[in-house]
Amino acid sequence: MSETNERYERVAKGFGDRLARVGANQWSLRTPCEEWDVRALVSHVIATHWRVVAAVTGQDPPKLDAEEDLMAQWAAATDAVVASLDDPERSLKVVSGMFGTQPFESLVSRLLCADTLFHTWDLARATGQDETLDPDAVAKAMEFLEPLDDAIRKPGGFSEKIDAPSGADAQTRLLNFGGRATT
Repeated sequence: MSETNERYERVAKGFGDRLARVGANQWSLRTPCEEWDVRALVSHVIATHWRVVAAVTGQDPPKLDAEEDLMAQWAAATDAVVASLDDPERSLKVVSGMFGTQPFESLVSRLLCADTLFHTWDLARATGQDETLDPDAVAKAMEFLEPLDDAIRKPGGFSEKIDAPSGADAQTRLLNFGGRATT
């Protein structure tokens, strides 16, 4: 199993664990992503997973139903990513993505892991859960995103970054870089 497979599975588990704890009365809570409530945030993460899988399969992503069982839809989407990562032909297939062409495994390693990581924190913050993120995934996300600073700050991307406080830990620096206020 590659480093990307292992990290993706940890990141996906982190999101899934928080998703499993969303209470029936929490779906309409606001998230740090101002335009989304919890249901919309979770739907976005699932839809992003299916779009990434579609890049390697060439098939249209399944239609997401935000009113149906999002946990089951999440499980299906993550299973599809893992299956594609486990398939050597798919994993190495060059696909087009937000940041040009790259092997599918790289798209997952960079974009999908970072996106899921940020939204894990968003989901945890919105629902009052543990906000601690995987430290290795945090480091890899920062390594990927920092050189793209200007490119990711456009509509539909990250908010303006926040200056991290002196002595801030890696997670706080990443979240502040992504425009998330952690205090």
